[in-house]
Amino acid sequence: MDQLALVLILLLGAVVTVPLGDRLGLPAPVLMTLVGIGMALLPFVPNVEIPPDYILPLVLPPLLYASVQRTSWRQFTANIRPILLLAVALVFVTTAAVAAVANSVVPGLPIAAAVALGALVAPPDPVAATAVAGSLGLPRRLVSILEGEGLFNDVTAIVLYHVAIAAAMSGTFSWPSAVGLLVLSAVVAVIVGLVLGWLTNKLMGLLGDATLQTGLTLLVPFVSYVLAEELEGSGVLAVLVTALYLAENAVDADDVLGRITGQTFWQIVDTLVTGIAFGLIGLELHNVFGIASGRQWEMFGWGAAIVAVVVGVRLLWLLPATWLAKRLHKRRDVDEEIPTTWRETVVMWWSGMRGVASVALALAIPLKTDDGSPFPAREEIIFIAFCVIMATLVAQGLTLPWLVRRLGVQADAGAERELERILALRAAKAAKRRLKEIEEVEELPEDLSERLQRGAFDIGARISPDLLDDERRERYAKRVDRLKAVQRIQREMMSAARHEVLAARSEPGADPEVVDRVLHHLDVRSLR
Repeated sequence: MDQLALVLILLLGAVVTVPLGDRLGLPAPVLMTLVGIGMALLPFVPNVEIPPDYILPLVLPPLLYASVQRTSWRQFTANIRPILLLAVALVFVTTAAVAAVANSVVPGLPIAAAVALGALVAPPDPVAATAVAGSLGLPRRLVSILEGEGLFNDVTAIVLYHVAIAAAMSGTFSWPSAVGLLVLSAVVAVIVGLVLGWLTNKLMGLLGDATLQTGLTLLVPFVSYVLAEELEGSGVLAVLVTALYLAENAVDADDVLGRITGQTFWQIVDTLVTGIAFGLIGLELHNVFGIASGRQWEMFGWGAAIVAVVVGVRLLWLLPATWLAKRLHKRRDVDEEIPTTWRETVVMWWSGMRGVASVALALAIPLKTDDGSPFPAREEIIFIAFCVIMATLVAQGLTLPWLVRRLGVQADAGAERELERILALRAAKAAKRRLKEIEEVEELPEDLSERLQRGAFDIGARISPDLLDDERRERYAKRVDRLKAVQRIQREMMSAARHEVLAARSEPGADPEVVDRVLHHLDVRSLR
C-alpha cells in the first residue's frame, strides 16, 4: 500500500465514521483515531511520510476557519475572561507543571526541552473539543467556552513551544526576548488577519459568483497562516482574526445561494480534513512503537506521569477558575457564558482532549541543535506526547458521552426555544415593516395585500409555531398542509422538468454546456 492509497482510505473513513458515530453515540474524531490505530497494527500499512513542517500549515488553517464559522466576535468578547483563564493562563500553568515533572523523571531532559514538551501537550485540541461537545447536546455556554479555549490556546502554546525550542537549540534563554516574541507575534497576527480580512471582503463583493467566492474562502486561511508565519507572527491567531472579520462583515445578506454553497463546502472540508488529521494520529503509532523499542515500560511510566499531570492540573485549575468567574460574573453582571454547576465544570475538565496541534508540534521537533548535536531527548518527548494524546483523546473521548449522560448535563432546550421564538417574532415584524413601506409608495390590490400580510406573519410562524394561539395555530396548520401539498406537487413538476432536461444530455446533437446551464437554472429555482 502506498501513501496515496493510505490518504484515500482515510478520506473514505472520514465520511463513513460520521454516520457510524451518530449511531454508536461516539464522536467521529475518536472513531477515526481508532481506525488509524487499527491500520497502524496491520503489517502491510506503511509508515506515514508527511514532513512535520507541513502538518500545521496544511491541517490547522482549514479546521480553525471552519470552527470560527460557528462563533462570533460578540460571543468571544462576552467570554473574554473565561477564555483567557483557559486559553492563556491554563496553558502557562500546564506547561510549567509538565516541564517540572518531566525534568525530574526523564533522565537527561534539560529544562528547555521539558518546557517544549509542556507547551506541545498543554493545549486541548479545538477540533476534538468542538466536535465531541457539539454532538452531545451540551449547554451552549459550555460549547462556547470550549470553542473559545480551543481556538485561542494554540496561539499561546505554539509561541511558548517556539521559544522553548529556540532555547534548546541555542542553549540560551532570555525572558525579555520571550515576552517580546509573544507580543510581536500577537501584534503581527492581528494586523495580518485584519488586513487580509478586509481585502477578502472587498474581493468577495467584486467576484459575485458563489463558486468563485467559495474558492476564495478556501485559499484565505492558508494565505493568512503562511503570511503571518513569514512575518514572525502567529499563523493560528491570524487565521482566527481573518475568519472572525469575515464572519462579522458578510458581503450580502440576500446572497442565499452563496451562503448555502459556502456552508455546505466548509462542512465537507471540515469533515474530510478532520478525518485525515485524526486518522494520522492513530497511524503514527507505527513510528512511536519504533521509538520505544526495548524501553516500552520505562517510557510508559514517564508517559503515565505526564498524563496524570495534564489531567490533574486541568481539574485543579478549573475549580477555582470557575468559582472566580462566577464571582466576577455576579459582581459585574456581564453577558458572559460560564459553567453554572459543578457537573458542568467536570464535563469541561473531561473535555480537555489533545490532538492535531500536539501531534504536529511533537513531530516538528528538530533532529539536531545549533552545534550539530542531537536534540536532547527528542524520542522520549515524542513518545510521551503520544501517550498524552492517546490517553486524553481516546480514553476521554470514548467516556465523555457516558459522563455527560451520567451527570445529566444537557442544553437548556426551553431557553433555546425562547430565543428562537424571539428571533422569529423579530423576523416577522421586519417583514411587516417592509411591506408597510412598500404599500406607502405602491398601490397594491386588497387581496394581494392581505395575502402578503399573511405571508409576513407566516415567516415567524414557520420558525416558531409558539407565536400562535390555539385557534390561530389550528388555522395555520391547515394552511400549512395545503401549502405542503402545493410544494409537493411543485417539486414533482420540477423533478419531471429536470429529468427531461438531463435526458437531453445524451441525445444526438445536444450541447452539454447548454444542458447544464438550463439544469442550473432549474436547480436554483428549486432551491428557492
